[in-house]
Amino acid sequence: MRFTIISPPISMEVLQLPRLSPEIPFSFHPTPLKFSNRSRINFLRPLSAISDSRSDAPNSESRNRMFILGMGFVGGFFAKKLKEADWVVSGTCRSDSKKQEWEMRGIDLQLFSADSPEWNVLETVKDYTHLLISIPPLADIGDPMLRNVELVRDKLSSGNLRWLCYLSSTSVYGDSGGAWVNEDHPPNPKTQSAKLRLAAEEGWLRLGRDLEVSTQVLRLGGIYGPGRSAIDTLLKQENLSQGQRKRAARKYTSRVHVEDICQALQASIEKPRSGEVYNVVDDDPAPREEVFQYALELIEKRWERSIETKPFLYESREESSLRGEKRVSNEQMKKKLGVKLIYPSYKSGLQSIVEKMDNPF
Repeated sequence: MRFTIISPPISMEVLQLPRLSPEIPFSFHPTPLKFSNRSRINFLRPLSAISDSRSDAPNSESRNRMFILGMGFVGGFFAKKLKEADWVVSGTCRSDSKKQEWEMRGIDLQLFSADSPEWNVLETVKDYTHLLISIPPLADIGDPMLRNVELVRDKLSSGNLRWLCYLSSTSVYGDSGGAWVNEDHPPNPKTQSAKLRLAAEEGWLRLGRDLEVSTQVLRLGGIYGPGRSAIDTLLKQENLSQGQRKRAARKYTSRVHVEDICQALQASIEKPRSGEVYNVVDDDPAPREEVFQYALELIEKRWERSIETKPFLYESREESSLRGEKRVSNEQMKKKLGVKLIYPSYKSGLQSIVEKMDNPF
């Protein structure tokens, strides 16, 4: 079994993401994966793997196979869960060191540069049943794979692909003055990166429709999890980067724990729908300052140590509003995919991270 991930392109003008035609029926039914309780995610081993447990060959028809284009934070987290479930998993990364690191975990990756993609990677991708795309678009270029969409369509149409998912961003909604937005809200991206995201969404949805495979877009909020959270930023005791300061003054930020992203991915595999878009965020959009203050309290309570460098110096609210004030609804994810959040708020998510950390002092 193997899993796959990729990312998107777009023009400079505001795009309206069209509603695609009704669901495209197909006969592929992957063995459902199941999560356990709120404390952790547990992917159950597919029944098909029992008779094929010694073969990692991608052309083994009895196993689910995921290829992940872009083995980053989310892709890597999901890949480990799938590997535990005895899926065949592979993907791409950008460096030899990361490739070697994953090989030690039993997952072979191919080197892939979004700047100058090697198209022979498609020969591998076409043997997989599932493809996850988690590569961000490039400035002035867009999605690196969709630059040669005809070749991608040709290669994948002759393969085994049954499911495709593109990881996008809630930035495509732009500014709504702090009002709630859902998937029916017209996208209105303000930044170039958000415009490229929206174009990539449209491109992958269209490609999935042409290939007649189940295709979804997950619009992710601010991603956090073990090793990547306000807790970790505070423990480094460094000031915010310029990019962090630009995001910091927003009144509302919708975020999501990486384990809940994995839940949404699992659910979209179990309940495949063609052309669907889902917001994947928690229930509690909150300002960054509030999140950092809570993280600080958790650290000082757990280890009885004081953090001297407090990254709470933000730009003005007026500057922040140019990047988009909104609260993102997750109701469609809950209703259509049946996702019950493990971490419905940043508070429960950060608490879990602190509880599992060794003393960093």
